[in-house]
Amino acid sequence: MPNTRWYMLSLIGKDRSGIVAHVTSALYEGGCNLGEASMIRLGGNFSMMLMVQFNGNMHALHEVIDNEAESLDLHLHIDHIEGRLHDHLTPDVRITVYGADRAGIVAKVTGVLAEAGLHILDLESDVAGTAEKPIYVMNIEGHAADGIPVLRSALEIVKKEGVDASLDEIDTLIG
Repeated sequence: MPNTRWYMLSLIGKDRSGIVAHVTSALYEGGCNLGEASMIRLGGNFSMMLMVQFNGNMHALHEVIDNEAESLDLHLHIDHIEGRLHDHLTPDVRITVYGADRAGIVAKVTGVLAEAGLHILDLESDVAGTAEKPIYVMNIEGHAADGIPVLRSALEIVKKEGVDASLDEIDTLIG
């Protein structure tokens, strides 16, 4: 695709079947090529971010996707980006955190891990348990820039505050 540009599309709306199929079909039929994508359901809502390669300007891309987004009642946002595929860190650690749901748990855990050199590549969280006894669950994949022993020490800090945390190394040399 000569003179192509990369865009980041963000779409958010009520979760229902068929969103991915409709959005990606409209993009394909409009002459777009997909790069990396992230799609997830959060609290009954669906969120997707798509790197889209397109031989046109942002106005033309809106023409490709606006009708589909509107028909699915999705909020759409488009940004021009640098399309740097294959230019990212590989996760070498997986951290799982469980704790009584309370304000600040994500800020505390991620702050301690950032100070220990963790580059967070993916973070998913959920509230489990019951309404009376909610449990916050967080799964993090990242790159340990300063080494895994430093991260293990950092997790000891949050464990002292009543949070259960575990760290598993990811074998990056599989194959």
